[in-house]
Amino acid sequence: MTPFEVIPPIVIAGIFVLLASLLREPARQKFNAIFVAGAGSVYLNSGLWPWEFAFTAAMTVCAYRGLGTYRWIGIAWLLHTGWDVVHHLLGLPILSFQATSSAGCAITDALIALWFFADAPSVYDWLRKRRSSATTSPISQ
Repeated sequence: MTPFEVIPPIVIAGIFVLLASLLREPARQKFNAIFVAGAGSVYLNSGLWPWEFAFTAAMTVCAYRGLGTYRWIGIAWLLHTGWDVVHHLLGLPILSFQATSSAGCAITDALIALWFFADAPSVYDWLRKRRSSATTSPISQ
């Protein structure tokens, strides 16, 4: 992959985190559990017929468990990362018109998984806390 093919997946992961951060808890967790369940089905009919159904079932189990903890949503995204790599290596991209789309998806998914393993904190809450601590610190006075 070229740098021009690596940068967009990183940007997409950042946009995903920013948009998902707009949701307050518990809606953030519930939405993301449903979202990752849907992501588990994007490769259906992509050439690995019986394995696609098994993968979708595994993602559904992780998504259901993700309703209780972000760790399972992170695991689901890591499973999807692995499935992206398998499809890339077999030449079965997620977007048929873009040969490296599965490799790019693997990058995005792995980055998103990291956010979920950190318990999916709101970027905006983090920025507000930093801003308020900067204005109340003794250094700024």
